[in-house]
Amino acid sequence: MDNKDLIINWYPGHMTKAMRSMKEDIRLVDLIIELVDARAPVSSENPDIAALCNGKKRILILNKADLADESVTTLWSSYYKSRGVDVIVTDSRKSNDKKQIEDAVKKAFAEKRERDKKRGILNRPLRIMIAGIPNVGKSTLINTLAKKSAAKTGDKPGVTKGKQWIKVMGGVELLDTPGVLWPKFDDPSVGIKLALIGSINDNIIELSELACKGIEYLVNNYPCAVGGCYGINESCAPYEVLAGIASARNLLKTGAEPDLDRAAKLFLSDLRAAKIGRISFERPPYEQA
Repeated sequence: MDNKDLIINWYPGHMTKAMRSMKEDIRLVDLIIELVDARAPVSSENPDIAALCNGKKRILILNKADLADESVTTLWSSYYKSRGVDVIVTDSRKSNDKKQIEDAVKKAFAEKRERDKKRGILNRPLRIMIAGIPNVGKSTLINTLAKKSAAKTGDKPGVTKGKQWIKVMGGVELLDTPGVLWPKFDDPSVGIKLALIGSINDNIIELSELACKGIEYLVNNYPCAVGGCYGINESCAPYEVLAGIASARNLLKTGAEPDLDRAAKLFLSDLRAAKIGRISFERPPYEQA
């Protein structure tokens, strides 16, 4: 993805504190479940969290799969499994995903339960840390597993602020953690992809520029998706396409001038909600063009 002229870095002070807390809490847990966004699995996998695992068992969840290109998500699942990663593909809002997560947790804990049993330790709570970047669906997943509104949820990054233990299936406790990014994106395209999927606060981004990056990507990788959604000609410069969206949706300023800012917000909202189609922003390395 072309990253020219749009550099995104966002690392508020509370994220430094959150990472420090996670480093302290990692010793309290037996398993880490990390959620990544199925639309951009590599970009949404926090390298700092991977470093924290330090030998701990880990389950990787490709969440929000209902928003991603299904064929590409299948490739990602195969890719991770071929590398020995325990991976689950989910839409955390669906209850039928709950069983496959519970089964994976039971499998991960089977060895530890047997070891505890031999040592005469019975009914010891098993603890899991739920980790991931902002707005990846951690709280929604926890609420699904707990069958109640145990964690705050929202459609904006940073809703989960503090640390909380939540009891779920028999003898298992979940530690929810705030969504954290890492201090600097070595590859600027990572920041663009995270912004497109909604994991970076829109308030720090020039949305018209971000929308143009998204339009450019879709035109090159999902031709006719933008044109079909808005009934416009997409075979022109991204800013002209954005202006076409504004005109098609009657988002106009005084004098009938296209309102690019409002058009950008509409486009990004539609993109993130899969109204333009199910879009993936990354493919496994052996599938990259």
